[in-house]
Amino acid sequence: MAHYIHFRDPTSKEIEDKLESIPKSPGTCFFIDVINSTDIKYNTELKDWGKRLNNTFNFISFLNDFPENVVKGIGDELMLFIPDEDLFSKTSYNNYFGLIEEICATIDNLVNYPLENTFLECKVSIHYCTEVYNISFFEHANDYYGKDIDLTARLMSKAKANRIVMSEKFFTKVKNDMIDMNLRIENTALANISSVYMEDFKGVPWPTEFRYVEVGK
Repeated sequence: MAHYIHFRDPTSKEIEDKLESIPKSPGTCFFIDVINSTDIKYNTELKDWGKRLNNTFNFISFLNDFPENVVKGIGDELMLFIPDEDLFSKTSYNNYFGLIEEICATIDNLVNYPLENTFLECKVSIHYCTEVYNISFFEHANDYYGKDIDLTARLMSKAKANRIVMSEKFFTKVKNDMIDMNLRIENTALANISSVYMEDFKGVPWPTEFRYVEVGK
């Protein structure tokens, strides 16, 4: 559970001591956002858009496999954080390659489902985080903060419907898994992954390398 940060004295040295004692929590951060959900809400009734949101979130299978790692929802956007220790303890999807394969397969199924108007399209950003801490400023809430969480959110600006954007840092983790498993990238869901791009994101003091894969095409 998160370290609860709650000090009423803004000048307290105890705050600094507490924060300095908190270890980093390396892992994988995801942002998943539903496309055009506001437009759909204005043009359909709750029984329609609510059903499609329910279908979409319940069909994203890794949400069901990692329910304790769904950190927060803001509107129709979800944030997940999977610490390495949680990932490696799973019997399925227990490495970075398994995660990205499952995400690609899920988005592909959403896109190509035979019944129209069953699901909503999604976009995804992924980053492997080392600068992140399991802290919360609200009691009994689990949360994660750190500059790598902010960078994952920045990557969403490069995502669009049915596109998964991933940092080069995360992609390197995936490639290492493929090497260990003796897999060739052309035989995976990442066969058509883009070349590496570089972007200066707002607030980030150095360029970020990333790639993306278009799913369901």
